[in-house]
Amino acid sequence: MLKFISRNVLTGLVTILPIALTLYLVYWLVVSVEVALGSLIRLVIPSSLYVPGMGLLVGLLLMFVIGLLMHAYLVQRLFSMAEDLLFHMPLVKSIYRAIRDFFNYFSPDDHREFEQVVSVSIGETGMRVIGFVTQARPERLPPGFREDDNILVYLPLSYMIGGYAVLMPRTAVRPLDMSMEEAMRFTLTAGVTGVRVTEDPVRAGNSRRQ
Repeated sequence: MLKFISRNVLTGLVTILPIALTLYLVYWLVVSVEVALGSLIRLVIPSSLYVPGMGLLVGLLLMFVIGLLMHAYLVQRLFSMAEDLLFHMPLVKSIYRAIRDFFNYFSPDDHREFEQVVSVSIGETGMRVIGFVTQARPERLPPGFREDDNILVYLPLSYMIGGYAVLMPRTAVRPLDMSMEEAMRFTLTAGVTGVRVTEDPVRAGNSRRQ
């Protein structure tokens, strides 16, 4: 009886926890933006005119305007100068560069030569692992990595945040028809979650008739 109860409690926890954490993260982000920008808005307009939600609305509008301005050459130059200043600050430059590179990988303006998700062959063993192409341009690789026709592939580890950046020939990888999110979820859970199966309607109809 105790085993039956504990199993169902665990099942309920596994079901509810991802939803609860996702909703909490969204709630925390919305509240943080609202509180930060809301206090600034109250300095500009009377408190009686402030409506809850104005801070979030201003935040979204601000992100939209910044996105538009980043297409202007002058703004790009000013932003580049500010980045150069950060790159000369001890400790700050390491943190900022790591964060910037991470978000640039998901940027819609960063067009890539390869599919992000690839299958990597391990020698002649027949084994294959899922990887993510992080750098396919030789000129952006370290000088000692630019020989032959190599690319940089990130191989994530299951059930932990970490992995290996491996230099390998292009012939050792092939694109996979998986989204970035689906491949990351599949890899980090060691394939336990599986992938979404899309049933072929023609095949499904034939199997039902049989």
